[in-house]
Amino acid sequence: MQYSVLLKTMTPGDELILRLPAEDEASEFLRAHHATSPDVPSFLHCYNDGMSLSEYLQVLATMREGTNLPSGYVPETFLFAFVGPRIVGRVAIRHALNRVLEREGGHIGYVVVPEFRRRGYATRMLALALRIAHEQLGIDDVLLVCADSNVGSICVIERNGGVLQDVVRVDNSDAPLRRFRIRR
Repeated sequence: MQYSVLLKTMTPGDELILRLPAEDEASEFLRAHHATSPDVPSFLHCYNDGMSLSEYLQVLATMREGTNLPSGYVPETFLFAFVGPRIVGRVAIRHALNRVLEREGGHIGYVVVPEFRRRGYATRMLALALRIAHEQLGIDDVLLVCADSNVGSICVIERNGGVLQDVVRVDNSDAPLRRFRIRR
């Protein structure tokens, strides 16, 4: 199943679209990956350096279908956020939760490429991911998790209707996590 969701904004040319990259967008795909990887090593799920875009898109298809998943993984829809020809971020929408994701991962994860941060893209990306989760995947009760110290993500989640469920500590970690619910 191919997802492409457009969120129109008031600024012409600033439409945000969640979709997979096309074969001729391999250089943009790698630019976003390399720009983000140093501080966010999980920008791409199940990607190996040197893998072609075509190979990676096949990996994403099998993840979406839930076939041959690595241990501990659940089916997920992984999409890139485009503004014009640029990848500004990515979202991962998990179709179900296992014990680890229920505690510390949640249904939706998102990352904004560093050069595009603080422009409102994360809020818009999460809004679109929630639409896909609700309308196309049938997830009516979405769990979102972020670090208790991540003020930016807390604001993004709350702007999208997130209600704080609890604050938890994971495996004797000093860094607590906030868990939010968004119900539709």
